[in-house]
Amino acid sequence: MKQEFTRIAVKVGSNVLARRDGTLDVTRMSALVDQIAELHKSGVEIILISSGAVASGRSEVHPQKKLDSVDQRQLFSAVGQAKLINRYYELFREHGITVGQVLTTKESFSTRRHYLNQKNCMTVMLENNVIPIVNENDTISVSELMFTDNDELSGLIASMMDAQTLIILSNIDGIYNGSPSDPDSSVIREIGHGKDLSNYIQASKSSFGRGGMLTKTNIARKVADEGITVIIANGKRNNILVDLLEHPESTLCTRFIPSCEPVSSIKKWIAHSEGFAKGEIHINKCATEVLSSEKAVSILPIGITHIEGEFEKDDIVRIIDFQGNQVGVGKANCDSQQAKEVIGKHGKKPVVHYDYLYIE
Repeated sequence: MKQEFTRIAVKVGSNVLARRDGTLDVTRMSALVDQIAELHKSGVEIILISSGAVASGRSEVHPQKKLDSVDQRQLFSAVGQAKLINRYYELFREHGITVGQVLTTKESFSTRRHYLNQKNCMTVMLENNVIPIVNENDTISVSELMFTDNDELSGLIASMMDAQTLIILSNIDGIYNGSPSDPDSSVIREIGHGKDLSNYIQASKSSFGRGGMLTKTNIARKVADEGITVIIANGKRNNILVDLLEHPESTLCTRFIPSCEPVSSIKKWIAHSEGFAKGEIHINKCATEVLSSEKAVSILPIGITHIEGEFEKDDIVRIIDFQGNQVGVGKANCDSQQAKEVIGKHGKKPVVHYDYLYIE
């Protein structure tokens, strides 16, 4: 087997694991497990981010009365997650492979301590030859604190675990240069930095998942910027995972070219922490121009025009340019009151240090 990667994250979407009626496609699930087992036995460490709890629970429970979408998701996922992980457990056991369940929520990534705790948990699993199977804990997640979908979660996991590649399996072959249903459209095989995809991406959601192709490309871009190869491929194609690693040139998919610049562990966390931002730091035109240059610069009081929101030292804050656009996120070096007191002053310490600043 071609040993290009030693650690990969694989995200399996709802549309790969669900049949047309919304129930779990066990045949497809079994085929994917066979492929993951083959890669695992060849020495590739794999972290599996799997949707399918709701689809798994849908056929088990028949509510007495009509439920709203949140109640329905919580009920189906509570029943379905147990069924899903048990199914994975049995399928992997046939290959002599042990799996472990990791249920997480968006809040579990909100502090550096929680983030490192999760990383340590999965590192120990991999060191002991256990495949982590990760899913969002839909049973206790509330809408405003949920991941967009498991694409966002998979990006966080791939970044956190220093995977060399993230494979996002959907029910289409990749990103098309037109509508996937148009016979004249074809899959874009490679996407480099800065390529504008707005003309190609449809914002519509998938049948069973919460995210669409727009979510996938936004996540893929961010993860690729952190030096991780991202591949979007069709999980319903036979042997897709093995083919992607063994025959990358001839296997149909969209590949996002990773950045050559290494990104520190703390910057990876900050890059995915925008959802936890407690406030905003607005900067002037001069500071904006310096930030967008090649120089490594911090956010200094002299370049700040005003502060919005209340935040403590070490909280995540958004960086807003002079035109009102978000240009980055960072970890505050002081609280909001201290930041307000030094606005526009020379010779003061950075409000956000470069080491804790992620520019988009």
